[in-house]
Amino acid sequence: MTVDIDRILAARDRFAPPFGRHAEGAIRRTPLLHAPALDRLAGRRVFVKAECLQFTGSFKARGGWAAVSALPPGTPGVLAMSSGNHAQGVARAAAAHGMAAFIVMPLDAPGVKIANTRAWGAEVVLYDRGREDRDALAAGLAAERGLALIPPYDHPEVVAGQGVLGLELAEQAEAAGIRAAEVLVPCGGGGLASGVALALGARAPGLRLRTVEPEGFDDMARSLAAGAPQRNARAAGSVCDAILTPTPGRLTLPLLLDLARRGHVGPGLAVPDGAALRAVAAAFHHLRLVAEPGGAVALAAALGLGGKDRAADLPDTVICVVSGGNVDPDLFAEAIQAA
Repeated sequence: MTVDIDRILAARDRFAPPFGRHAEGAIRRTPLLHAPALDRLAGRRVFVKAECLQFTGSFKARGGWAAVSALPPGTPGVLAMSSGNHAQGVARAAAAHGMAAFIVMPLDAPGVKIANTRAWGAEVVLYDRGREDRDALAAGLAAERGLALIPPYDHPEVVAGQGVLGLELAEQAEAAGIRAAEVLVPCGGGGLASGVALALGARAPGLRLRTVEPEGFDDMARSLAAGAPQRNARAAGSVCDAILTPTPGRLTLPLLLDLARRGHVGPGLAVPDGAALRAVAAAFHHLRLVAEPGGAVALAAALGLGGKDRAADLPDTVICVVSGGNVDPDLFAEAIQAA
C-alpha cells in the first residue's frame, strides 16, 4: 500500500468534525509559535509547531486516529506497540470507535505514559525491550486474539495521519510569510518525518525536512547517509524514550530516501541527552510549553544546544516540531531546575 498526498488528504477528511461527541474534530490544529528570545539564543528565526498541545499530548494522536478510523466496521479490537505516545493515540481512537485496545509497552516506559494509556481503557502488556522481541510478541498476541495490528510507524494510514501535520504546517508557514526554511522533526522510526515530508513536498516545496535523533540512536541519519537501513548498537539508554527505535521502518525509510533524492529531505541531525533536556527548559521558559525530551530534540538542534558547530549548516529560518509533552514530572522538574 502506497502513501501519497491523496492518502494524507483522505486522513484529514476523517479528522473533520463532527465525530459523535467529538464535535470539535478528532484532532487539534496545533499552533505555530514564535518567541524572539529563542531567535536570540539560536542566532536565527525559530518557529515551533507545538504538537505537545495535541490530544493525548503528542502527534501520535493523528496516526492513531487515521489508522483506527480506516478499519472495517465490526473490527473487534486493535493492538499497538509503543513506549507511550502511540499507545495513547491508538487507545483514544479505539475507545471513540467502540473497539478494545491492547498495547505492548516496554517496562522502562515512563509511568505517566503507562497510566495514561490505561486511563483510555486499554489493556497494557509490558515487556523487556532489552531482552524480548516486541514485534514478535505483538504479532503473536494479535493473531491469538484476532486483533488489527497498528504498528507505530510502519503503517500507511499512520504515516498519512502524521502527514496531516505537514498540511497544517504548509498553510501556517504561508500565512507567516515563510517560503524557505528547514523543518526539524524528532525522529524514531520515521512515521512523522515521512508523512510531513510527503505533505511539504506536495504543498510547500520550499520547506526542506531534516530528522533529529538522540546521539547514539541516530539510525535514521546514518541510514539516510548510507542509502540503506542501519541499526543502533543499543536498544535503550536515553532520556528520549519516545524516539528510541532499533532501525528505521521498512515503509518509512524508502519514502524518506526517495524524498531526499528529490530535494525534500536533508541530512539527519543528532543531539546529546543534555541538549534535549536544556531544550525542555527553553520550551517552558520562553513558550510555556511542557515538552518531553524526545519531543524537544528538534528544538535542541535549532538552538545549537548540542554545540553551535552542529547547527552551523542550518539556514536563517527553521521550524521545529515539538512532538510530545508526556514527560515524567520528576524529570521535567530536574530539567527546569538545571537550566
